[in-house]
Amino acid sequence: MKRLNNTKPLSAFFAQAGRLIMGCFVVAFVASCSKDDNPPIDDKVNPNYYKLLRVENLPIAPADEGSEPNEFGFYLYSLSENKAIPQSEVSSAKWDIAFGGTFTSFLSGNNGADEKNYGAGTNAVGGVAIVEEAFDEVNELPANIEFKTGKDLIGTDDAGSMGAGVGWYLYDFHGDIVRDGAEEDEHVSYALSGPLTLSDGTIISPRTVIVKTANGDYAKIKMISCYKDLFNQEEWKKGEPIMYATFEYVLIPGDSNTLEIR
Repeated sequence: MKRLNNTKPLSAFFAQAGRLIMGCFVVAFVASCSKDDNPPIDDKVNPNYYKLLRVENLPIAPADEGSEPNEFGFYLYSLSENKAIPQSEVSSAKWDIAFGGTFTSFLSGNNGADEKNYGAGTNAVGGVAIVEEAFDEVNELPANIEFKTGKDLIGTDDAGSMGAGVGWYLYDFHGDIVRDGAEEDEHVSYALSGPLTLSDGTIISPRTVIVKTANGDYAKIKMISCYKDLFNQEEWKKGEPIMYATFEYVLIPGDSNTLEIR
């Protein structure tokens, strides 16, 4: 029997089909193995998310008590990367919180849309807020929280000297707001990470700072001390090196509102 022109024997057809099927199987197998053995890395996940991070003795405003002066009048820190940012990079979205103003101790976030902000003109979207609650009790972003976007916004508390609203620390000029007015108690700054009892019996509630970072993430901060290597209220006295900020914080992604530690 003669074969029709331009046709192939059935054996050749099946051999070719077999090679095609085997090739598809190998490709699929290799692709499957590659996917299982080498999963894609999500480079958008920050390794600092949901951790309790501690920063000690950040020299936000070294004064004349044996410290080096801060010639810039402000200090920058990245909560996202947990590191200080050079003041020369102030016009960038690399930093999340600034210390400035009186004693270089007033906090602000990084917001490029606010012309009064240190980061004016950048693409930073941050801000800062403060709540009168203990750090461990702030487990999610408060409802209707308002992040302020200006400069040098949160510092001295109204319960002390030179108050400027709800602050993260109380400044006692004469030393008699918190203690008995002894010379060593003058000009002491009390970080409000926990409750503070005043000399008249009034109890000042703890404060927690909440920051919206430059890229839109969130962090809660417990400001622990203004003094170098001194982390307890009883140790803070006139003449100790100040301002050295010690604080702890938890960072979460911008699409979450649960301020938890995992």
